[in-house]
Amino acid sequence: MQRLEGKTALVTGASRGIGAAVALRLASEGATVVVNYSGSREAALGVVEAIIAAGGRASAVQADVSDPVACTALVEGVAAEYGAIDILVNNAGITRDNLLLLMTESEWDSVMAVNLKGAFLMSKAVLRGMIKRRRGSIVSISSVVGRRGNAGQANYSAAKAGLLGFTKSLAREVASRNVRVNAVAPGYIETEMTAALPDAARKALIDQIPLGRIGTPETVADAVVFLAGDTASFITGAVIAVDGGLGI
Repeated sequence: MQRLEGKTALVTGASRGIGAAVALRLASEGATVVVNYSGSREAALGVVEAIIAAGGRASAVQADVSDPVACTALVEGVAAEYGAIDILVNNAGITRDNLLLLMTESEWDSVMAVNLKGAFLMSKAVLRGMIKRRRGSIVSISSVVGRRGNAGQANYSAAKAGLLGFTKSLAREVASRNVRVNAVAPGYIETEMTAALPDAARKALIDQIPLGRIGTPETVADAVVFLAGDTASFITGAVIAVDGGLGI
C-alpha cells in the first residue's frame, strides 16, 4: 500500500523546482495533491498533467500566499472539494538578492512576505481543521542559508532562519493535538540557475559540499514525504538538512 493513500496534500509554489518534485513524489505515494501557484499557470497545469498521467490525482489552484484573504479562500476551497487537508507543504519562496547596503525595503519586504509570512498564513489557515481532526502534518522548506547565512541574501537568509524558529514554536503549540510540524533545509539544489553556471563557478560550488555533488529536487522531496507520512509519526519540531553536508 502507498504510504499516503487517502490523504490530501497542499503544496505551495509547486509549479516548478522543489515544489513540483514534492508534488509529484507525494502523488506517487498515493496522496491527492493540490498544486498551488502564483503566476505560472501553464507550469502548474503541467505538473498536474504529469501526476494524472502517472495514475495520480491532482488539481491546480492559484493563490498568492502573502495575501491572507487568498490563503483562507485557498484552504476553504480545497477542504470543500476534498474534505480535509492532511498535509501542508510550505514551499513558496522568492529571492531578491542584493548586498544589504544596496537592498531596498521592497526587496526585503517582498521576500519576508512570501517566504515567512506566507508560511504563517497558510499554516494558520489549515490548523483549525487539523486540530479538530486531531491529525495533520506541516512541512516547511527552509534552507542551509537559514543556518549559516550567505552574502547578498540577508533577506532570504533571515526569512529561512525565521522558518526554523516558526517550525519549532508551532510544533510545541500543536503537538498535544497530534499535529506535527517539521522543516527541511536544502543546500545547493540542481535548478535552472545552477545548470547555467560556468564550469569554474560550478566546480567552486561543488568544492564546498562534503559529498561532492549538487542535490536534486527529488532528494528534497524524499525528505518531505518522509516527514509528511506516518513513518515519521514520532517526529515533530525537527529540521532535516538535505545539503550534502554543507551545513556541517
